[in-house]
Amino acid sequence: MSASRRVLITGGTGSFGSATTRHLISNPSTEEIRILSRDEAKQDDMRRRISDPRVSFYVGDVRDYRSVEDAMCGVDYVFHAAALKQVPSCEFFPQQAIATNINGSDNVIRAAAENGVKSVVCLSTDKAVYPINAMGMSKALMEKLAQAFARNNPDSETVVSCVRYGNVMYSRGSVIPLFVEQLSQGKPLTITDPGMTRFLMSLAESVSLVEYAFENAKPGDLFVRKAPASTVADLAEAVANVIGVEPDTRIIGSRHAEKLYETLLSVEEVAKAEDHGDYFRVPLDARSLDYGLYTDEGSRGLDQGQDYNSHNTKRLSVDEVAELLMTLPEMRKLVAERTK
Repeated sequence: MSASRRVLITGGTGSFGSATTRHLISNPSTEEIRILSRDEAKQDDMRRRISDPRVSFYVGDVRDYRSVEDAMCGVDYVFHAAALKQVPSCEFFPQQAIATNINGSDNVIRAAAENGVKSVVCLSTDKAVYPINAMGMSKALMEKLAQAFARNNPDSETVVSCVRYGNVMYSRGSVIPLFVEQLSQGKPLTITDPGMTRFLMSLAESVSLVEYAFENAKPGDLFVRKAPASTVADLAEAVANVIGVEPDTRIIGSRHAEKLYETLLSVEEVAKAEDHGDYFRVPLDARSLDYGLYTDEGSRGLDQGQDYNSHNTKRLSVDEVAELLMTLPEMRKLVAERTK
């Protein structure tokens, strides 16, 4: 990113936005951070918590193009994190997922291009790969919007790219805070499926993925950060061990539209992915929309490999998960308080 920068974070009061803001204000080259969200209470709480004059707050909604455009004027970089992220709410109200995750993303991309923004990074999810629920489907189409913009506007000054995350530890709505709450209140640990696996990534690592995309993305790129994984049963046991509580575990079964494992790259994406050390980069398929390229030539054959998922990545033991948990500021604080 350039020496002097103005950054807009849509949905900036959420876990990703807050972590990204903390990271950006630690850099003296950050000139301004704009937070666009529709929740006044969260904005006020974040304003008091951060208390930095470089952070300004815009009340608005990505569904409303005018409010997006107002916040975008004069911005260098955009991190698009605003979304409906809960699987159940998107299942019950798919039209709302369409309005925010698809139409709202289109507003962000179009407003960025109109205002000459240098780079837009769109936050996506493992659920966009082989999507089986409305949330994943809407995020998959958000990715297609980003790729279509890059394909259809090759001369644009605005670079639009995507990053995909799996499970981010201790983010809002993730399972670790739930386990902590259940253990602290003496309740049984509720586990959906003991053999279910999830990637384990910290908020700090998720922020570094965004930074990497800002610095390295070409139009239409997709970036994934490599991460280890564990079973849900091992994660629950590790949380209990760190807190020092003997857990009473209850198996409740998998929830509607829930997957046994997380997939960050499909087998087709793995076939063309570039290994960048800690990251995978999947470049844009920039072929034109001349259907002759598909009907007459096509591709040379489908890859017979495997996708990149939480079942085939590095699997951590209970002790290794516990060690990883202790790198999280929230867990260290919790353990310190319980020790007192």
